[in-house]
Amino acid sequence: MSLTVFPSKLLENAVNEFASLPGIGRKTALRLVMSLLRRDPGEVSKFGETIIRLRSEIQYCSVCHNISDEKICSICSDHTRDKKLLCVVENIQDVMAIENTRQYHGLYHVLGGVISPIDGIGPSELNIDSLEARAGTGSISEIIFALSTTMEGDTTNYYLYRRLNKYNIKLTVLARGVAVGNELEYTDELTLGRSIINRMPFNLPGT
Repeated sequence: MSLTVFPSKLLENAVNEFASLPGIGRKTALRLVMSLLRRDPGEVSKFGETIIRLRSEIQYCSVCHNISDEKICSICSDHTRDKKLLCVVENIQDVMAIENTRQYHGLYHVLGGVISPIDGIGPSELNIDSLEARAGTGSISEIIFALSTTMEGDTTNYYLYRRLNKYNIKLTVLARGVAVGNELEYTDELTLGRSIINRMPFNLPGT
């Protein structure tokens, strides 16, 4: 395999940085860098400043762990949301996917992943203690498990059920309109919206 010969070390370094992003190959990285070089210097400076501010100023909601510009995110602070309804998701992209359906008007809790022993991710690496703390306040009447329909997602659902079943809270799961093995963020909005509306009680296998 031949290596690309760069006429500039600065160009090569920039390509390497873009190529370090997931889903970006070296050819795509080179196209992106060359596009930046053709732009006005002011536009490139704005681009760079935006990325720097994103990394240095972004916050995570102290309540639900969603990305936020403030200590408490706009969803948690929205007085029109149903405060008794809580949707548990794996990541921030899942919050965005569900919001795009416009079929859900409750609150969220972002776990930050799913239980996956093969990847070294156990319950202590996820935002589960804070979820149980929210469940224990008595203000939540229903918790929806909206995790991907993968083995890891199902394992996490079972674990959460065992942690939360002692509280007087209705525990539900998305209807299986979401195909088994699918990640939530890649499910189309219509299917996801119907899965939320048609959610069903969560039961352990064999019960």
